[in-house]
Amino acid sequence: MSVLSKLYAYLYIRGFKVWISYKTNAALTMLSWIIPVFTYYFTGTALGNKIVSVLGGGNYTAFVVIGLAFQGYVSSTITTVSQRLRNEQLYGTLEYYVLSPSGVLGFLTYSSLWGFALNSINMIVILAIGFGLGVRYSPFGIMTASIIFILLLLSSFGIAAMSGAVVMITKQGNPIAFFFSTFTALMGNTVFPVTALPWYLKELSYAIPLTWALQGLRESLLEGAGIGALSNIIYILLAFTLITLLLGLYLYTKAFDKARKDGTLSQY
Repeated sequence: MSVLSKLYAYLYIRGFKVWISYKTNAALTMLSWIIPVFTYYFTGTALGNKIVSVLGGGNYTAFVVIGLAFQGYVSSTITTVSQRLRNEQLYGTLEYYVLSPSGVLGFLTYSSLWGFALNSINMIVILAIGFGLGVRYSPFGIMTASIIFILLLLSSFGIAAMSGAVVMITKQGNPIAFFFSTFTALMGNTVFPVTALPWYLKELSYAIPLTWALQGLRESLLEGAGIGALSNIIYILLAFTLITLLLGLYLYTKAFDKARKDGTLSQY
């Protein structure tokens, strides 16, 4: 099976066709992209600009638009992989996927692509709404933003692999997916600067790749900062990427080997 065939199967048939078949859910998902932008916009007109200006962050609407546009990649990629594994366990089809030509790592990779595709649409919609609300993006920082964005995706993929490893063993209850889907909006520099957090939460937020990525994305997309100006952030994200990828893939393959050895691969 070629790469294009796998992309077609995972993205279109297994991803888009299943998602769009539940029309109510698809409509609610799209509304969930749009409504928060306006919610934080109206919050920003009343309080946000004052809060962020005190913290040295500039325009609140621009701050939130970048945060909402890219935060979804982290939570969705991680939860998509764990949910896909969980669903295949329930359907009794997990063994067929991981023993197919794609293999165990292929299942992980192609499963994460649907979350990436869906959130790419989410990102475009939110950035477009932000532009309509007066947010202006700098063309000079696109290359730098692209590098930061790729590193964010790779580090998220590594964390998704850890999440998949947990599901492979525990079947139900996934603290990694729960943390990144619940708390990244609070502590990941998404809707307000981490400097507003208590010191103990602030230190924890710096252990999240998203915190650094959003800082770099804001400076590059809104202020046009280049690679040189954001080199420290790029190096930090590169370190996060190496650690999460190596650790995530190691844990994922070990969890798969253990589940297969114990005969619990498809148990739920």
